[in-house]
Amino acid sequence: MRFGVHFMDFNLPGEPVSIAPTIAATARALEDAGGSWFTAMDHYFQMERFRTARDPMLEGYTLLGFAAAHTTRVRLGTLVTGVTYRHPGLLSKIVTTLDVLSSGRAMLGLGAAWYEREHLALGVAYPPLRERFERLEETLQIALQMWDPEAEGPYEGRHYQLAETISHPVPVARPRPPIMIGGNGEHKTLRLVAQYADISNLTVNDPEEVEHKLAVLRAHCDRLGRDYASIEKTVQGGALDPLGDPDAFLSRMERLAALGVEHVQLRNVTPDPVAFVSEFGKRIAGRLADIRPADR
Repeated sequence: MRFGVHFMDFNLPGEPVSIAPTIAATARALEDAGGSWFTAMDHYFQMERFRTARDPMLEGYTLLGFAAAHTTRVRLGTLVTGVTYRHPGLLSKIVTTLDVLSSGRAMLGLGAAWYEREHLALGVAYPPLRERFERLEETLQIALQMWDPEAEGPYEGRHYQLAETISHPVPVARPRPPIMIGGNGEHKTLRLVAQYADISNLTVNDPEEVEHKLAVLRAHCDRLGRDYASIEKTVQGGALDPLGDPDAFLSRMERLAALGVEHVQLRNVTPDPVAFVSEFGKRIAGRLADIRPADR
């Protein structure tokens, strides 16, 4: 089973000066520990469900470009970008740029967006949930069209109209950067995963909940004629404390792997995320790698 680090907490000793070197050192420590993904928070404000809106927050793709310069192997992406944050054509160009500059390590993480306060505060449109999901599907279609060198014509959607989906250079990743959709919604989110995504990232990690969500995803795949096995199943670590109780953490991972989960994304632990990642690499990463996800 694989793991990565999600850099979501910038409340670091000595910030803002300490933020850049800590991101660089954490990303390097992750590669040294054998990690697979380095992901960034993508919000305008820090989440109030985690800290406060006035706690520090960086723009996600600038952070990832910086991390790309300090790494050589880990995959880079947001976990995840709200569909309202950037125009789809621009977002596709940004991910392409990250992919080219990282030698093919970018992925596109998308969700329907939910944080109303940051939208209203900065004057960004926050349409109703149904429309956000419509825009999410159109954004997925636009990204796929922009990454298809044979499809440079117009895109005509309900919410977005593009005259020419030209995107050069093409991504380094083949056939394109992977698409990850984050979330657990059974009617829309998991249906979009089945139809468009390469990776499903569930925000739940309780084995019973994950088993149910994956059953829903499989049912969507069956209806759409999609190979369920072709979708990478991943979860977020949430409040799990792998260093505090390694055996409990690994037991949870074994149960998830038995369901077909292949990857867990852990948040950066402050005040010293570098030490957290390094210690995880020494004490737990090898044991986690020995856990083999079931072929389900």
